Amino acid sequence: MDAIYVGIDVSKDRLDVAMRPGGESFAVARNGAGIDDLIARLKARPPLVVAIEATGGFETVVAAGLAGADLPVVVVNPAQVRAFANALGKRAKTDPIDAMVIAHFTEATKPQLRPLPDATTRLLADLVARRRQIVEMMAAEGQRARRVSNPRLKKSIARLHKALEKELSELDDDIGDHVRGSPAWAEKEDLLASVPGIGPTIARSLIAELPELGTLDRRQIAALAGLAPWTRQSGQWRGKSFIGGGRANVRRVLFMGAMVAARFNPQLKLFRDKLVAAGKPKLVAIIAVARKLLTILNAILRDKTPWQHQNA
Repeated sequence: MDAIYVGIDVSKDRLDVAMRPGGESFAVARNGAGIDDLIARLKARPPLVVAIEATGGFETVVAAGLAGADLPVVVVNPAQVRAFANALGKRAKTDPIDAMVIAHFTEATKPQLRPLPDATTRLLADLVARRRQIVEMMAAEGQRARRVSNPRLKKSIARLHKALEKELSELDDDIGDHVRGSPAWAEKEDLLASVPGIGPTIARSLIAELPELGTLDRRQIAALAGLAPWTRQSGQWRGKSFIGGGRANVRRVLFMGAMVAARFNPQLKLFRDKLVAAGKPKLVAIIAVARKLLTILNAILRDKTPWQHQNA
């Protein structure tokens, strides 16, 4: 029998499902009964991979339900799926068409299956995401405060900023309680925070948003974080290398860690200074520090060994 690849397009109220290579398609409601119906249909013809496009949170319950039924689920990047559709010349965009494109993309690329985060890890990720949103709102209010001169508006901004600070403090307490309440997470936080440049916020963000850390090799983990360089090349022409893709929020916190480490971590500071002395732009040097920092953190969790000077 042919291996079956399933693509699922998730919307607020329904799931459009497509199968390849047979071309079968159907839709179910995005609720408990619909997911149960979907599981029963897929169990009747066990697929090799079930791919769900990330849709800003709507896919979470579906992916968890399918994974709980021991179906091979993977959440795919919508930008990659759209690029694949463009390459196929498929400009029409409807939910059933999108489901078939996802199935075709999965059949062609055969994405690697990885365990989905459990409910507790997802909750920590949601708390970390909310913390990031609060920080962004505080930064926006700070920008507004510098632009206004009206005393009434300044007071309004100050009140909101104070409320956001209180919410941020409470979120930090919640995140800390979750991390310290799990012996495995507490151990991971202590290991990560042993590296100069990695504080509690960065460590907890990595635990929540990069749970694969410590389980992949250095190239795989760099690609997952969007820190693996890729080069444009054609014939004798060779363009510049770029980074991109992966998890933008993970990359962001690693840049924060890299900037601190480039100043206060002796080994990584020396590494950065050598790159700059060799003529590398400062931004390129920081990207290299972030990639090296990620490699170190990956090895530390893999070996369960705290930072040592020779690690770098």
